[in-house]
Amino acid sequence: MRDPAAAAADAAAAALTLTVLSIFFTLDGLSAHQSDNNHTRHQNHGTEPRQPHIIFILTDDQGFNDIGYHNPTIKTPTLDKLAAEGVRLENYYVQPICTPSRSQLLTGRYQIHTGLQHSIIRPSQPSCLPALMDTLPERLREAGYTTHMVGKWHLGFYRRACLPTRKGFDSFFGSLTGSVDYYSYGSCDGPGECGYDLHDNEGVAWGQEGKYSTTLFTQRARKVLASHNPAGKPLFLLLSLQAVHTPLQPPKNYIYPYHNMANVARRKFAAMVSTVDEAVRNVTYALRKYGYYKNSVIVYSTDNGAQPFTGGSNWPLRGRKGTYWEGGVRGVAFVHSPLLKRRRRVSKDLLHITDWFPTLVNLAGGNISQSRGLDGFDVWPTISEGKESPRQEILHNIDPLHKAYVQTVTRDDNLMRASVQKATSKDAAFMKPKKKSVLKLKTTKKPRTFAHHPAAKPRLTKSKPIHKSITKAYSQNHFLSHYEPQLTSQPSGLPSVSGTSDPKSQPLLRSHLRLKSRRTVTQKKNSPWSGLPEAKSKKLHLKKKSKRTVYECKNESRAGTSLPTPQPTPQSVWDTSVQAAIRVGDWKLLTGDPGHGDWVPPQVLPTLPGRWWNFERTSSSSYRSSARKNVWLFNITGDPYERRDLAEQRPDVVQRLLARLAYYNQTAVPVYFPPDDPRANPSNHGGAWVPWVKDGEEDQEAKYQGVYKKGKRRKRKKKKCASGLCKLESFFLKLNTGMMSNRI
Repeated sequence: MRDPAAAAADAAAAALTLTVLSIFFTLDGLSAHQSDNNHTRHQNHGTEPRQPHIIFILTDDQGFNDIGYHNPTIKTPTLDKLAAEGVRLENYYVQPICTPSRSQLLTGRYQIHTGLQHSIIRPSQPSCLPALMDTLPERLREAGYTTHMVGKWHLGFYRRACLPTRKGFDSFFGSLTGSVDYYSYGSCDGPGECGYDLHDNEGVAWGQEGKYSTTLFTQRARKVLASHNPAGKPLFLLLSLQAVHTPLQPPKNYIYPYHNMANVARRKFAAMVSTVDEAVRNVTYALRKYGYYKNSVIVYSTDNGAQPFTGGSNWPLRGRKGTYWEGGVRGVAFVHSPLLKRRRRVSKDLLHITDWFPTLVNLAGGNISQSRGLDGFDVWPTISEGKESPRQEILHNIDPLHKAYVQTVTRDDNLMRASVQKATSKDAAFMKPKKKSVLKLKTTKKPRTFAHHPAAKPRLTKSKPIHKSITKAYSQNHFLSHYEPQLTSQPSGLPSVSGTSDPKSQPLLRSHLRLKSRRTVTQKKNSPWSGLPEAKSKKLHLKKKSKRTVYECKNESRAGTSLPTPQPTPQSVWDTSVQAAIRVGDWKLLTGDPGHGDWVPPQVLPTLPGRWWNFERTSSSSYRSSARKNVWLFNITGDPYERRDLAEQRPDVVQRLLARLAYYNQTAVPVYFPPDDPRANPSNHGGAWVPWVKDGEEDQEAKYQGVYKKGKRRKRKKKKCASGLCKLESFFLKLNTGMMSNRI
């Protein structure tokens, strides 16, 4: 019989062996499991894009008061929810009309740097973005993105090189002109110049009549999302809705929720906003359904303010579409994304539509070092984390072709009413050159070039074509470099400006403007200037060929110097008859004719402007004096509705902001605004708006070595009419033509 002690020892040894073996197999299994996990994680890392999908939704003519979270009478539950869960941008600026906003979104440059300072691109104009100017979709495509655009283009199409598919988009479905019928897709540029405008890539998309454009564009956007693999290449989708631009054509079933609104135009406009809300709901649903949402960034923005007389509302902001008052340039916008680090908040940091270019390219992991002359900033840390915005100033625009028209205002009610009616029809087309402009532009057999500088008379030069000079400026990197912010302890420090200018690349700026290669901006602590740069006077060596005063440009800064003594008149720094607007810190300056400064209350009557109109215009001291002056100054932070003009109280601030305008004007390229080309008429192209200059044909832009007035259309003979009814009919016709046909 075996010894019990030996048996116990054997059992203990066996147990120990089993324990060791179990530990070994456990560790081996754990190691294998970790290896599998690492392999799976590596595979997922290889297939799941680190770059976010970017969906940019751009609406047309949506005003500050045309969204639910600003105005509960507008029913936008989807937009309200997305904005509440994301970041609302409440100090965000766009341009007052379509083409400039869209050009700045896609290029990241102010319109003074693209030649599009003046008005929109009309369907018959041979104009578009400069050929060699890089665009947002091009930079994103270089970063590995698939890029698609659906909706309104409005950036020129006279040759195929101007089309969206030649500007960085892999596909395009939408309209090329600025105003299209929502059902028939007809677009007109005057009597007898109407054509079909719906395109699929570079061909005409015939046969879509009867389908509502907002619905049709949403369906195409969802098709793009369904056909793309979200686990593969990242996606950039620009959904540029035509809504809520005129004509007011909402489907009938969207009108009923607003049947209590007395104003028919407002009722239809609100219904169209609801169609936009439904479109955004369908797109966000598709993002979730097809697996984009968790790695996506949704940006929502309008392109400009609303037009109150066609149903929109900017209340309580001053002004409307086509003006440089807050109602024309302060835009509705928000960002919604699971990638935001700080959500559910309102951002009041200063932002501008040019900021999307560097922001989205950097977010996508792209390279903006080759994009010279950007005026935008990377504001993703501001949006996502709540950090201070690097932007401290915005140049709204400088338009040398638009000169102020001074009219006399009296206290007599009849004269006031007459001047208001005259201004209403005139303001609708305010972006056109004025007849009394010093720049008298005529089309001649021998092309003439006119000086872009506001202090010089038109003069003959032997220069290269204007638009080609813009292209050359970009290709040779002679543009204003991006100005970097000085991250000092002062929260309101103004960014410094650096850049060079080559007169050869900008032939119309050969006024012996000698720019410093670097300009720094400093700020004194506790300065009442709140970040405006110190200035040192420097006279420009201009040939004095006009009666206007040659201004002095104050754009060199010197640290620690005191504020200079204000000049006797603003004209000593800047020609204040030139239409311009700039925002620096809390201050906003307007010169020339900024457009009609009306405050249109929400209780807009369904008839012509009535008592509320006269009340606002006659009770406001700023309006009473507005017709006699060319300079306005407002503290936008303290007075966001622009009711207290401080130009007379703060001449020092006026002088400094005028100096900033003078500096920016030195960096501007010539305006490019050619006359209509009769070859563009759709009757020559099967009834559709299509490119009319063939590839290889002489560049149409070479024919216009200057800036010309738009060709006058043939005027119909007016019938003599003595009756009051006939005169009233004529007034309505002019008013409607000014606001609708001119798209202003």
